Amino acid sequence: MSDQVPIIGGTGALGYGLALRWARAGRTIVIGSRKPERAAGAAQKIAGEVSGAQVEGLENGEAAQRGPIVFLTVPFRAQSETLNNLRESLAEGQLLVDCTVPMAAAVSGKATRTLGVWQGSAAQQAQEMVPEGVTVISTFHTVSASALAGNDPLDQDILVCGERKADKARVAKLIEDIEGLRAVNAGALETARLVETLTPLLISVNARYKAHAGIRITGLPDGDHWS
Repeated sequence: MSDQVPIIGGTGALGYGLALRWARAGRTIVIGSRKPERAAGAAQKIAGEVSGAQVEGLENGEAAQRGPIVFLTVPFRAQSETLNNLRESLAEGQLLVDCTVPMAAAVSGKATRTLGVWQGSAAQQAQEMVPEGVTVISTFHTVSASALAGNDPLDQDILVCGERKADKARVAKLIEDIEGLRAVNAGALETARLVETLTPLLISVNARYKAHAGIRITGLPDGDHWS
């Protein structure tokens, strides 16, 4: 497979922000959507914002076949349907990076809240649904989509959950291609059940402070801890 980066749900806020930042970093991006015309429109918009951007918009299934590491950035309510539709597109050896959060949106002034998932987390549910030989990694739950889509510098840590350090290291490299982001090994995939709950917490904090705050893990030693 090529080194293209497919983003399923790339027309949404988080997916678009990631596509924009990676395009600025010189990565080749494939935006996926249920509607290929929407994906093409998002790709065209990024090409207009980033000089020399290498970006293409395709239907989700086609996009998922374009790279070894596929990012899933759809809302949780669409996770199951999207993964069912991708069963013939995902292949053994691929990594699926699940960025979904089991969260109910605010209603009638009430704060956002996490939803219970029988498997423990959205990431663990995704691992049960992907074809055999596809490995799920969980990350990008604490960075604001608005911050990614903007022009301000980033200065945040991104927690990465997964079973194998080598797989997480491959995803960490992509994370750290985005200037100002540092990937932090947060442990096994089951740890995603804790990390996913940080999203509604940060939404609540940012609403109160009118900010796009993320997280920073202090006290970590310097150097590359992924090799």
